Amino acid sequence: MSKIMARTLRDTPKDAELMSHRYLLRAAMVRQYTAGVYGLLPLARKAVAKIEKIIREEMDAIDGQEITMPCLATAELWEESGRYSAIGKDMMRLKDRHERPMVLNMTHEEPVVFLARTELTSYKQLPAMVYQIQNKYRDEPRPRGGLIRLREFSMKDAYSFHATEEDLHTYKPVK
Repeated sequence: MSKIMARTLRDTPKDAELMSHRYLLRAAMVRQYTAGVYGLLPLARKAVAKIEKIIREEMDAIDGQEITMPCLATAELWEESGRYSAIGKDMMRLKDRHERPMVLNMTHEEPVVFLARTELTSYKQLPAMVYQIQNKYRDEPRPRGGLIRLREFSMKDAYSFHATEEDLHTYKPVK
């Protein structure tokens, strides 16, 4: 503990409204970089790693396959679903060095559908489920509440693909 890169705080920062937020700051678990953007310090990172391990074990037990989706996507992928224009300022938009419009994925429905479209070639491969644990970014208009409503956050998301709607509703993964 004497070498850990974190220090506990005696006083609670003024902008910490929720008790849980105060405790996390004072216990040297997190540090705020800007509104809604926090970094996890070593002790919090260890706790999160243990939680992620349990999630992975449970997802793997029901035939989930872990993937990592890209944090960036082309605007074209989001335009295809209609959500590029439907989502307002919460979505971070940018251009790459070639001036192609890109987005910072705030969720991964569009990229995972693209993946399924390219990798699943037969109904015999269904049902299939993929999941990931990854940081997401949403440009929340009023980030607040400590770690509850953030601009950058860790999220576990899962996506399943089925041959029929009936299979979707009746499928029971083995455990």
